[in-house]
Amino acid sequence: MTSFRSPRGRRAMVALSVAAVATMALAGCAEGGEEPADDASIEGETVRISGGITGIEAENMQKSFDKFTEDTGVIVEYTGDKAFEGNIVTKVQGGDAPDIGIVPQVGLLRTLIETGEVQPAPETVEANVDENWSEDWKAYGTVDDTFYAAPMLANVKGYVWYSPASFEEWGVEAPTTWDEMITLTETIREETGEAPWCAGFESEAASGWPGTDWIEDLVLRQAGPEVYDQWVAGDVPFTDPQIKEAFDAVGEILLNPEWVNAGYGDVASINSTAFGDVAAKVADGSCPLTHQASFLSANFLDVQTAEGETPVVAPDGDVYAFVLPGFSEDAAAVEVGGEFVTAFSDDAATVAVLEYMSTPEWADERVSLGGNISANLNADASLAGSEFLQEAMALLQDPNTTVRFDASDLMPATVGSGSFWRGMVDWIDGKDTDTVLSDIQAGYEN
Repeated sequence: MTSFRSPRGRRAMVALSVAAVATMALAGCAEGGEEPADDASIEGETVRISGGITGIEAENMQKSFDKFTEDTGVIVEYTGDKAFEGNIVTKVQGGDAPDIGIVPQVGLLRTLIETGEVQPAPETVEANVDENWSEDWKAYGTVDDTFYAAPMLANVKGYVWYSPASFEEWGVEAPTTWDEMITLTETIREETGEAPWCAGFESEAASGWPGTDWIEDLVLRQAGPEVYDQWVAGDVPFTDPQIKEAFDAVGEILLNPEWVNAGYGDVASINSTAFGDVAAKVADGSCPLTHQASFLSANFLDVQTAEGETPVVAPDGDVYAFVLPGFSEDAAAVEVGGEFVTAFSDDAATVAVLEYMSTPEWADERVSLGGNISANLNADASLAGSEFLQEAMALLQDPNTTVRFDASDLMPATVGSGSFWRGMVDWIDGKDTDTVLSDIQAGYEN
């Protein structure tokens, strides 16, 4: 793990990078017979970035380029779109693509590449990824042996968020096995007389995805990594008994009217509750448990405790989290998610931004702003905004951690961000499991 680079070191790195890009741009013009621009500098150029990151995270995304703009003069404009997954393909096909897209699903990345508008990653970006990420992360951005998209930020899926003070009051501890977690749920129900869990599946065009995270965690924990990989590859269908077992395990919690939906209502209210809103209910104490990725820590920055304070994320703070346990103590594995930086332009300014976003320096800038982590092996985990995020980032950087990428993000878009998302919504609405599994599997035929 590297230490934080000094501003002077970062400035030198970026300046050299930009100079190299400008030189390549001029060389390309000369070789192609085109007249170079009067001003070969990229200073003053604007690079448009679009993605599904909104709210305070979008503000921090924009801030992460302040130093880059100061050093290079390139203006970066980030636009967050809550319906990005549903809109980006249409925009690309309609000639309205941004210079750079931040793509949260590998399946969607493949769909975008099929439009013919995605640019292969520059060699300098590929070299950065080779140096700073594991081979698995690079493989997720590679299609048909061509590398297109560098990893950006990452998150650890499958955390269960709770109130340490409430746990102390009830005399309970974080569970280490699935059975212990079920016992914990029963205890909280007995102690409070209220539902122990809250959940939210609403995410506009992406509604349903939080439910896929639940299922993916259980497939990984019940059936194991090999079956998980076969499922992602389409060799194990959704109708397989091993996948149904995962639905049954999740349904023990999410379909139980006595166990959900704390602070909101009944089981059906899961579909009308925005996925990020659960942070407020955990913070004010009305929701004892919720299942969500590490990025939920960013949502706590926008909410308040019952005392009107911003919640402290710490083992002895207002909120904290444990990794969803497996069925035995030694069966620990984590599912991860993340975004990929995809280019629709290949001009010099865009290449300079792509290069910067693939470095530990950019990862350090963004991580230090809070709420996010990176799987960049050379980024500084100590810069993460809380003890929780530092632990999560160190977990990702640990070569001994068994990691699997979000299954729905790896599946074809017609399934991963299509029938799987819709199936989770239908399941919460009361459609029987066998029909839901058949409906999801049918997405492969589209």
